[in-house]
Amino acid sequence: MLPGNHYVDDAPYNPDVNLSEPDRKDMDAPAWLLVWRRFRRHKIGLLSGVFLLLSYLMLPFAGFIAPYTPNERSAENLYHPPQAIRWFHEGDLIGPYVYATSGQADLVNFRWQYEADTDTPMRLQMFCTGGEYNLMGFIPSDTHLFCAPEGATVFLFGSDRLGRDVFSRILYGAQLSLTVGIIGITVSFVLGIFFGSIAGYFGGKTDWIINRAIEILRSLPELPLWLALSAAVPSNWGPVAVFFIISVILGILDWPGLARAVRSKFLSLREEEYVRAAEMMGAKPGRVIRRHLLPNFMSHLIASATLSIPAMILGETALSFLGLGLRAPAVSWGVMLNDAQNLASIEIYPWTAIPMLPIIIVVLAFNFLGDGLRDSLDPYKS
Repeated sequence: MLPGNHYVDDAPYNPDVNLSEPDRKDMDAPAWLLVWRRFRRHKIGLLSGVFLLLSYLMLPFAGFIAPYTPNERSAENLYHPPQAIRWFHEGDLIGPYVYATSGQADLVNFRWQYEADTDTPMRLQMFCTGGEYNLMGFIPSDTHLFCAPEGATVFLFGSDRLGRDVFSRILYGAQLSLTVGIIGITVSFVLGIFFGSIAGYFGGKTDWIINRAIEILRSLPELPLWLALSAAVPSNWGPVAVFFIISVILGILDWPGLARAVRSKFLSLREEEYVRAAEMMGAKPGRVIRRHLLPNFMSHLIASATLSIPAMILGETALSFLGLGLRAPAVSWGVMLNDAQNLASIEIYPWTAIPMLPIIIVVLAFNFLGDGLRDSLDPYKS
């Protein structure tokens, strides 16, 4: 306070405000609400979360959105370039349409050339009948959101060497490529939390044995181990069985890192007073771990999950690209890249490399989401 009972303008309080009843709205807010308020400020993480949520909600309806089935072939449209859906023709709004195309082999440059008939617009068929698929995985259906008109095609991302629609195959491939991360991270978390919590809570010989097993697994070169385990999968297994075994393999190879993080956290938390009090009151080790230790470590687990899922997706993509993961007729982004690994074909038909884009976008989205969750769940960050 300055002479003459005048207060400095930048004082940290206002003498005219009644502080006898402070506003406790923020102090009484539940923990999840505080986390959400911090997460909303992480704009790129929020947008990534919305994008991933929509992507996973789309998976059961991929067959409905796709105009073709994943292995539907058109022998007359090999390596067809991407087609644009137009709405206006010569200044008139006529609705979504495409132009019919005709292709022929260029024997000079050894490539396919296609010409569009721009005089005749052909409107797309909406909610039409097409190839059969299983809606939500178990409901047989043949209704598609849109289909190509009679005598034309609708290849939004072009077609591959067998005349299959790349856009439709990307949608169907997302069902496997995005799900493999969820299954793999589930296996990894079950093993990592189980062994890490036992090692960190009990210590002693149990801790020593688990640590030696972790060190042995982490010392093995990852890619050759992937290749060896994947090559051991019988070639006569169906696509679904191969998918699940690949998911389990990825989860088994990922758990040591999480187990070590859980162990180190439990080593510090087990000395806390509330843990000692629970033990003195007769709580069993399983209850102490479930009710007292894991909840204090949940924020790290959530962030670790979002950061580990893209590693699972990349692992499946790498194995399928090398021909040791999922195999045709299964469709995944890695299988599609395996079909497009001919660099000469990519140079002539660059749209065959489009399956790389969803992989890059999804992996970046998971990383941004993980960063946002890690920052918002950190109690030391405001």
